[in-house]
Amino acid sequence: MKQRFSVFASGTGSNFDAMMQDKKIASSIVLLVCDKPGAAVIKKAQGYGVETLVLEPKRYASKQEYEKVIAEKLQDLEVEWIFLAGYMRLIGETLLSQYEGRIVNIHPSLLPDFPGKDAIGQAYRAGVSKTGVTIHYVDEGMDTGPIIAQEEIERLPEETEEQLKTRIQAVEHRLYPNVINQLMQNVTEEL
Repeated sequence: MKQRFSVFASGTGSNFDAMMQDKKIASSIVLLVCDKPGAAVIKKAQGYGVETLVLEPKRYASKQEYEKVIAEKLQDLEVEWIFLAGYMRLIGETLLSQYEGRIVNIHPSLLPDFPGKDAIGQAYRAGVSKTGVTIHYVDEGMDTGPIIAQEEIERLPEETEEQLKTRIQAVEHRLYPNVINQLMQNVTEEL
């Protein structure tokens, strides 16, 4: 039986694009949730024919109210998995309780190093010799959930922060779809 996914994103949607390039994943994505009305990912989703839910969190009295609207939409569409792809908000109890163990995030560092925003910049400024990409389950913390997969890359001595970002994104765009497919393979085997 085909799984039903929602992707949460706040920005350009390069990881969303990478998912949509994989036919198996693309056919399971039924909703894009975005918290930034002007984000480029919205147009990308519309171009792919994926339904979008665009909400401004500040228009809601609380995080709980904001997430309740999302949770209702996810239930209406029978979404089983949530994949965060550059979604710049912490997931709250409303969604965590409903999707425990079924919310996955991608982060551009080797966690636990450099959690939170601007991980690539943090790693670059720290002068680390290695960084990379982590895919992990989401819990109530910021980038603290159990790690599913990591891929390390060496930082090149002469590269700029922008060049490092480009190389990290290339890893993200390959690794995330691979991990999603592996997770779905495991789900299928458990049935």
